[in-house]
Amino acid sequence: MPPAIRSARPADLATILGLIRGLADYEKLSGEVVATEELLRRSLFPDNGAAPMAYCVLAEADGTAAGFALYFFNFSTFLARPGLYLEDLFVRPEFRGRGIGKALLLHLAKLANARGCGRMEWTVLDWNQPAIEFYESLGARRMKEWQICRLTGDTLRQYA
Repeated sequence: MPPAIRSARPADLATILGLIRGLADYEKLSGEVVATEELLRRSLFPDNGAAPMAYCVLAEADGTAAGFALYFFNFSTFLARPGLYLEDLFVRPEFRGRGIGKALLLHLAKLANARGCGRMEWTVLDWNQPAIEFYESLGARRMKEWQICRLTGDTLRQYA
């Protein structure tokens, strides 16, 4: 049976944080997680009437959250259209191989089409060969000529 995919709700914050921690463990980046339920609530479910900074969908199987995708909308100046940026996708190890990752990606691709997006993008770690092969099997093209640039922490704050 295909997984049920639904938009996350505020009651899901603990589940979302648990999935984020599971992803960080998988990527060997657990020490970088500073997310809390409160920080997630402010970004995903703002109570001041503002638009969310990001969105989350959950895939449920066997009565539990089997995986998630967290995404936001960006904009392409070249296309003069919005884009959907997939920040993170994670399926719990015990649910892998059941089509849940594919269902999450296809759900977001349909959403991107419905919103008039010109593209959907994400990054993948260079050592994550199973994910690379999975994405390429769906027709994704890796943009090897592009490099990610990032300002964080004190380096970012110096420009405040």
